[in-house]
Amino acid sequence: MLSTQLPPDAAYAVLQSHDARFDGRLFVGVTSTGIYCRPVCRVRLPRRENCRFFSTAAQAEAERFRPCMKCRPELAPRPLAWTTMDASRTLAQQAAAWLDACDDAEASVEDLAKHLGITSRHLRRIFQAEHGVSPLQYLQTRRLLLAKALLTDSTLPVQEVAYAAGFASLRRFNAAFVEHYRMQPTALRREGGASAPTSRLRLSYREPYDVAGVLAFLAPRAVAGVERVDERGITRTLALTHAGQRHAGWLRASFDKPGEVGVELSPTLWPAVGSLLPLLRRWLDLDADPDSIGAALGEGAVPGQRLPGCLDRFELTVRAVLGQQVTVAAARTLAGRFVERFGDELPDAPEGCRRLFPTPERIAEATRDDIASLGIIGRRADSLIALAQAWPTLAFARRDGSPEAAAEELTTIPGIGPWTAGYMLMRGWSWPDSFPPGDVVLRKALSAKIDPNGPLLSPKAYLEAAEHYRPYRSYAVLHLWRHS
Repeated sequence: MLSTQLPPDAAYAVLQSHDARFDGRLFVGVTSTGIYCRPVCRVRLPRRENCRFFSTAAQAEAERFRPCMKCRPELAPRPLAWTTMDASRTLAQQAAAWLDACDDAEASVEDLAKHLGITSRHLRRIFQAEHGVSPLQYLQTRRLLLAKALLTDSTLPVQEVAYAAGFASLRRFNAAFVEHYRMQPTALRREGGASAPTSRLRLSYREPYDVAGVLAFLAPRAVAGVERVDERGITRTLALTHAGQRHAGWLRASFDKPGEVGVELSPTLWPAVGSLLPLLRRWLDLDADPDSIGAALGEGAVPGQRLPGCLDRFELTVRAVLGQQVTVAAARTLAGRFVERFGDELPDAPEGCRRLFPTPERIAEATRDDIASLGIIGRRADSLIALAQAWPTLAFARRDGSPEAAAEELTTIPGIGPWTAGYMLMRGWSWPDSFPPGDVVLRKALSAKIDPNGPLLSPKAYLEAAEHYRPYRSYAVLHLWRHS
């Protein structure tokens, strides 16, 4: 991964060359204007003596710089959330992930510290060391930048923007916005405003991005009634909880512009956009470092390979169980029947996407015969019911904590073994360095790379051969599957 701790002269060279590899990892504050920008910004190059460099937008805002209206720092890709690091840095990254997913307007540092099992003093110390700002400064910046994006790109009324961004009241939102950006929120509204009932989110990523490869992976797995994949994007239904309320609707992600994904949301999902945004970025792996991944994969790597995640961990786990020991096409057929039987209808949704994936509550009430009648073998029906009944208590259902602990927790569910748990780490947790044990296709592929005419690697040698791809073994899984 490229370092953001660059000497000032090197950082200025990045700014001069508009080096997109550092987008989201480097920000420049210009003292003569009081504005901070991304390195890809195309405004006039500031003088070197007027530049201050930061690793995060939160650091720039803590020093009272305002975001640029042209390059829009809120659109920048983020650093990869999960990497190989020491315990303190891992805790600091887990804390940031908790704050990114936080939908509680009254959340406190004490709440976060309790969740992580450490003292609030220790949390502040490690967070400051890793991110350069306090947890509350980080959270405030995240909320303000989300509000800025919604004011610019959506038609939500200002009061709804405030709540969607995580502010407890319109008064608090207005006060924070004016204090940080020295303007009223309404000043950001485009003249005349947009009239469409659904607006578009803009989500940036670092190029290259293998759009064709991502869509080719998702298309044969798209579940009838829930998802539809075409040559330019994905349309699907979704239900999620934000600030204690359930929101259901549909979305479409389109790869219409290099370096950016446009996301159209149904009106029912806009109020939950604060919780949805980090899910969208993980689903499409928008924060990946393509250069580092390509170097780890080596010869034959497809430029810009991504690791598709998920929007709903329960859905992905169910689909993984249904896919055990059957083909992708057969798993898709079973999932389609499952949705048709247990999923709720979604009115006014696009054609082909008019059902929501079944909820844990619905499946927890189902009987073995209800599920087995769809052609699903009995012991898998038992696994799905056990999974649904345990779901409210599983830490895996949340988006924070330790990935390794989550995988271990999953294997306590009958019928979910190490391979399925490893697959869930890859796609459900977006963990970049998972390698499912015992995968026959991967074992053959690694054996052939070592000796095309030799025997299959032993299970131990198979895992040892995968070490070559650290810390991106999850990407190696897709890479090897693809080339097999």
